[in-house]
Amino acid sequence: MPRPKKKRKVDNPPKMLGFKPFGIRFCDAEHVVMQYEEYEAIKLVIYDGLSHDTAAENMEVSRPTLTRIYNSALQKIGQGFVEGKSIVIKGGDFEFNKEWFKCKTCFKLIDGIKDPNVCVDCTTDFKNELINLNN
Repeated sequence: MPRPKKKRKVDNPPKMLGFKPFGIRFCDAEHVVMQYEEYEAIKLVIYDGLSHDTAAENMEVSRPTLTRIYNSALQKIGQGFVEGKSIVIKGGDFEFNKEWFKCKTCFKLIDGIKDPNVCVDCTTDFKNELINLNN
């Protein structure tokens, strides 16, 4: 029996749910699913410019594991780009470093607020309008 997978650490959720090709309606396009840990690997290595060793430490995985996650993400981005497929970011074997919520009205990411009452930017009642991204 294989060893259970260790959850990858993701600092914060993406601001969007994915991407779609320009000129193709989302419902008409096929989808490629990118997992949260693949998104995080791309963010750390390409956007933040970290080495694979440092990115692996941030995600609390080994460097070879980070490289596998990163290469899988690049393959999915390439497939979406070349084949005109939408990229949807969801799922995976991960955990956020802290609690995250997203306001349903303004879509702002709010971190670590326990029992919030009001969204500062749009004054939406959080108890009714927040999506807990950790569940």
